Amino acid sequence: MSQDLVQSKEPLLREVSSSGSGRDITRPFIASSNLLAPQDTVLQSRGGDYALYEDLLRDDQVASTFQQRRLAVTSAEWGVLPGDDRKDSHKAAEHLNEMLVKINWDSVTDKMLYGLFYGFGVGECIWERQGGRIELKELVVRKQRRFAFDSEGRLILRLVNDHQGELLPEKKFWHFSAGADNDDEPYGLGLAHWLYWPVYFKRNGIKMWSIFMDKFGMPTAKGSYPANATEEEKQRLLSALRAIQTDSGIIVPDGMQVELIEAARGGNISYEVFLDRMNGAIAKVVLSQTMTTEAAGGQYKSEVQKSIRDEVLRRDAKLLSNSFNATVAKWLTSWNYPDAATPRVWRNIVNEKDLRPRAERDKILFDMGFRPSLAYIQETYGEGWQEKE
Repeated sequence: MSQDLVQSKEPLLREVSSSGSGRDITRPFIASSNLLAPQDTVLQSRGGDYALYEDLLRDDQVASTFQQRRLAVTSAEWGVLPGDDRKDSHKAAEHLNEMLVKINWDSVTDKMLYGLFYGFGVGECIWERQGGRIELKELVVRKQRRFAFDSEGRLILRLVNDHQGELLPEKKFWHFSAGADNDDEPYGLGLAHWLYWPVYFKRNGIKMWSIFMDKFGMPTAKGSYPANATEEEKQRLLSALRAIQTDSGIIVPDGMQVELIEAARGGNISYEVFLDRMNGAIAKVVLSQTMTTEAAGGQYKSEVQKSIRDEVLRRDAKLLSNSFNATVAKWLTSWNYPDAATPRVWRNIVNEKDLRPRAERDKILFDMGFRPSLAYIQETYGEGWQEKE
């Protein structure tokens, strides 16, 4: 950059530190391909295929905790608010609400929430014309493995025989990313990145525990043969040792001995404690706490951790709603109600027990002559509120 440009008093309007054209030193630029590779270090070290993370969902603790997180969002009340008080804005909101009911918005939300697990989610909008308007007939959630991003952050469909992939059309696919600590990573950084090692260690711990229980229940058989034993005699002894596992009696050649080695272990090392530790780590990654999956701790501590979980859920709901409002809701409004403000989809995740004392306090302040702002009401008690006329 020239010295004159650096010292210019006018603001520079163009982007300077983009990731395209090999300007990002954190990414290897390959001239033969315009596709960005995920910066997820776990994924990079194991082939870069998201099938690696799909396998994590087979773990019982991952499946149950992530299901708890998704269900807590999808079971919450949702609605659509008009962008402003104009008539067209109300019509746009009502129209969008009808379409979301038809496509089963809760089911779509549940599938799109897997974007939190992988780092990004992709849904294809199936449009149709109805009475001169564009309708959202269906919103099909696709697998993350099928997509990539180019150096400009545009969504690319991976193809079998074309490593460049296919650039997807605008206003057709809804996608969002989550978890990354910067805007240069369109793939995001999902929960799976943090879950990989706890699940890996847990599975190996279960494998070792199973071997130990097998040894404890059926001691290892040891056979001794004389120095001049032939290969045939050695094999006969080995067959006799194997028969110990299933037969009540065996015979061995004369001069050979069979004995059982009992499993023994000292100290306080426990496979069960190790697995509980890994399950706790999984719960912390998914829910940011453990007490909604374990019966432990006092009531106050439990309430504190539940409030932490609720904050995570509110963030999930807001992330998904804001992304949808900025894309699909905006497209539909521009096509069908060009003069209207874009409606807002919302989900109301609140803890009724925590709200009661705050509501009582707000009423006292109101009686003293203080009126809360609409922004405060919506932030505290959720979306869907309007000032009384």
